[in-house]
Amino acid sequence: MNIVSNIILITVLISFQANKNPGLKQRFLFIPYQLKHNNEFYRLISHIFIHADISHLAFNMISLYFLGSTLSYYFIDYYGLQLGTAYLLILYFAGAIFASLPSFLKNQDNSNYRSLGASGAVSAVIFAAIICNPTMSLGIMFLPFPIPAYIFGPIYLAIEYFLMRRGGTVVAHDAHLGGALFGILFVLLLNIEKGKEFLDLFF
Repeated sequence: MNIVSNIILITVLISFQANKNPGLKQRFLFIPYQLKHNNEFYRLISHIFIHADISHLAFNMISLYFLGSTLSYYFIDYYGLQLGTAYLLILYFAGAIFASLPSFLKNQDNSNYRSLGASGAVSAVIFAAIICNPTMSLGIMFLPFPIPAYIFGPIYLAIEYFLMRRGGTVVAHDAHLGGALFGILFVLLLNIEKGKEFLDLFF
């Protein structure tokens, strides 16, 4: 099993267990108030292993499987097995932390705020894959046909930004945007030429 499959397996097992055990889920939730006032920094990572329901889990893990596998092949081919695997792990877990920062800053004194799920980390992987392979085809909800990744990316970001500004949902759109930004920056730090290739295609 490759690293992406291992992450998915661990996440599925913990998510199912947490949904049967409210106490375990409570310990894994992302609660900014607890980070600030009780130094429970592990929550920056633990929340990515639990999900609200089956559809939430399935959407994240399917996205991670397809885009994470694509990115894994690229990293390993370009940087070798050990370094490529390390880069993917750093991207995923550091992406989760970075994606959580907006919610932490906004809700650090709100004892009622809770969030969960790997969406921010998965968003980092998705956008790293888009920058690395901008011509691959991706599907988007409500469209019956796939579109190039370099078109999909900006559309996704625009939708997430609109939904974040509008508010009124229980989805952490700021985490999606934060993860996407981290994924883009991560690839650019490794290889700035990928950014130039993306811009050449887009414009």
